[in-house]
Amino acid sequence: MARKVILFIAQSLDGYIARKDGSIDFLEFNATTNEVDHEYAKLMEHVDTVVMGRTTYDQVVNELSPASYPYEGQESYILTSQLQSQSIPHRHFVHEDIVHLVKRLKEEPGNDIWIIGGSSLIPALINADLIDIYQITTVPVILGSGISLFTGETKQRVLQLEAATKINNYAYLTYTRAKI
Repeated sequence: MARKVILFIAQSLDGYIARKDGSIDFLEFNATTNEVDHEYAKLMEHVDTVVMGRTTYDQVVNELSPASYPYEGQESYILTSQLQSQSIPHRHFVHEDIVHLVKRLKEEPGNDIWIIGGSSLIPALINADLIDIYQITTVPVILGSGISLFTGETKQRVLQLEAATKINNYAYLTYTRAKI
């Protein structure tokens, strides 16, 4: 069975994945209930590969989790024009076209592939129809401006809503490719 490519990402109610300066502080919205959110854990049960851009990687290792890399159990592919001279186990710094990389990874044995970010990678994957599952969390915050999840570079795609769940005032929407 082919590996699935999953876009698991959060956005503001008005469609931004980050503020203009790249900050994602709005994701720490204070929940109104104490429901346990297992969505990330459920994702990680079947993901063994993560793909992200260099900006997202730097944000993860410098701001979000500087003490320990959160994806040690997965193969990480970081797209960058600044290749690393030092070798870090399970982290692959690659200067490769995102579409070519994801097509190659889909053909390799393994579990599912998580596209973490960023905004420069997502349009090419959508346009190449490589994303199998869109798991989009909407945070009930209106930013007014920022970095859009979907840019003008993204071609129209028809999706099928598979699930809509409310956890802690967040809306979790899961879509797959529409079966036309």
